[in-house]
Amino acid sequence: MLLVSSRLKSIRPSQTKATAARAAALKAEGKDIVSLSLGEPDFETPAHIAEAGIRAIREGKTHYTAVAGITPLREAIRQKFLRDNNLDYSLDQITVGCGAKQVVFDALYASLEPGEEVIVPTPCWVSYPDMVRLAGGEPVLVECLGDEGFKLKPESLEAAITPRTKWLMLNSPSNPTGAVYSRDDLGALAEVLRRHPQVHILSDDIYEKLVFGEARFATMASVAPDLFHRTVTINGVSKASAMTGWRVGYGAGPIELIKAMNVIQGQTTSHTSSISQHAAIEAISGDQSYIAEFKAEFEKRRDLVIGKINTAPGLSCRTPDGAFYAFVNCTGIIGRRGANAKGIETDSDFALYLLDEVGVAVVPGSGFLASPYIRISYASAMEELTDACDRIVAACTRLAEEKAA
Repeated sequence: MLLVSSRLKSIRPSQTKATAARAAALKAEGKDIVSLSLGEPDFETPAHIAEAGIRAIREGKTHYTAVAGITPLREAIRQKFLRDNNLDYSLDQITVGCGAKQVVFDALYASLEPGEEVIVPTPCWVSYPDMVRLAGGEPVLVECLGDEGFKLKPESLEAAITPRTKWLMLNSPSNPTGAVYSRDDLGALAEVLRRHPQVHILSDDIYEKLVFGEARFATMASVAPDLFHRTVTINGVSKASAMTGWRVGYGAGPIELIKAMNVIQGQTTSHTSSISQHAAIEAISGDQSYIAEFKAEFEKRRDLVIGKINTAPGLSCRTPDGAFYAFVNCTGIIGRRGANAKGIETDSDFALYLLDEVGVAVVPGSGFLASPYIRISYASAMEELTDACDRIVAACTRLAEEKAA
């Protein structure tokens, strides 16, 4: 008898985590590796937020909390939704989890019947399809083309909906593309959704604060108030507040679903860290001037990376409007052969080539269900990004010269 459940046969390890682990192992062996694989800001958690966590320890706030999260944190979240998104939730409609990732999974697990479908626009975050499968559902993958901004079109959404459709997953700004859905984009999707009342919307807004230039953040429950009761809006403090390790995410939506999600959390993690919850209150309600500083730095890093990558033979990249990823088209590299005589037939081959030949770790687009692309995280320091991009350009230049020869 097998010890491991058969349901795990269809689940893949996270491509981003696997790439980061391989890069870390090579670095531990003494190799010169620059890793641009993880979506983690290199900034430290702002001091006043960290101090709130330290203060919670000193004041003995280290015990079990309510499953849904402490009341002061849920009140801070409620006020955040009102202030930033014009969304009015009761405290019972808000839950706090161990990162936005857990909140997404709990929403799916609490709601999906076997065989029900979840529409997932691709490219997508690596975990979405496998979360759906773990929850017993069927991911329906809808390709969103690069020349259309990597955004779901109304006609594609309409074509993907069936009587079994339960959810539409939306992530804006997007991981891995940095695409940002405008109010008009969401309004057009809402017109389709109104014709299909069985379809609910899961809006993953974790990169909300990281939107650049003329782009503006929008979220479905605010754009289409009549869909408010069909929408779960998810966010967290990991990205914009540099709190990835604190593990605090939150969600708000229909009270019956939030209660069901709390049942799941009560039987799994119980709740997120009490210390982290107190720090998150400060992140959400306290001084947020640091976000503008973080965003300005990310924008400079984005411009550096896009500028350099677009000089590399065989690579091209759109300028993303949000998050901190460059999703690089490597069509021009496919079919080339390096000095080691290994052919580059896929984006995974190219990612491996960059790691082995020039010591740069990136994530192949196949991990995000889009090929041939690579994802570069520009959440690293300018010096690292400059070094890494120069190595990538040099590697692509050598491949072009070897092909010409």
